[in-house]
Amino acid sequence: MTTTISSASTTGTRARAGTVAATVLAVLLPLQAALATETPLAGAASGDVAGAVAQGMTVTMDQARIMRLPAHVATLVIGNPLIADASVQRGGLMVLTGKSVGATNLIALDARGEPLLTIQIRVRPQNEAVVQVYRGVERETYSCAPTCERTISLGDSKAFFDTALNSARTRDGAASGGGAAGGAAAAPR
Repeated sequence: MTTTISSASTTGTRARAGTVAATVLAVLLPLQAALATETPLAGAASGDVAGAVAQGMTVTMDQARIMRLPAHVATLVIGNPLIADASVQRGGLMVLTGKSVGATNLIALDARGEPLLTIQIRVRPQNEAVVQVYRGVERETYSCAPTCERTISLGDSKAFFDTALNSARTRDGAASGGGAAGGAAAAPR
C-alpha cells in the first residue's frame, strides 16, 4: 500500500480525502488481484518450468525467487536488467530478483547459445506500507514496516535519493565485511 502525505494547506481537506480514498482503492484493488494470481514458488516438481513458461513468473520488488532450471542452462539473458536480475547457481537453481516494478523477459541459453526457454517476468511493488512525503515538488519515500526508514524509489528528489542510496551502500559494505566507505562507521538513523 502506498500512502501519500502532502504538506499543502488543509483547505479542501474533505474533498481531497474523498479523492485520496478513491485513489487508494484504485491502487489496492489491482494489487489485491495481482497478489491473488501470483505464480507459486517453483520447487522440485517437474511442471514448474512448464508452468513458468506458460504463465510467467511474478516476483516482488527487492525480493528473490528460486526456480529449478532444465539441465544444460549456461547463460541467462534478462530483457531489461533494470527491472529484474537472474543468476544460475549450483544444481541448476536460478535466483530471480525483482529490482523495479515492471515487466521483462528472461531467456535461458545452453553452452552453444541455443535458447532453451523464454519466461515473462513481472515485478510487482512491495507489500509493505510505503509512505511518500511531498515537500512542495520534492518527494521522499519511506518503508514503514514496522518503523519508517528511508527507501530508494524512482521519482524521489535527487538529494533524498542520493542519501538513501549511500546509506544502502554503506550498510551493504559493512554487511559484506568491507566496512563503511572511507573507514568511517555508518551513522545511525
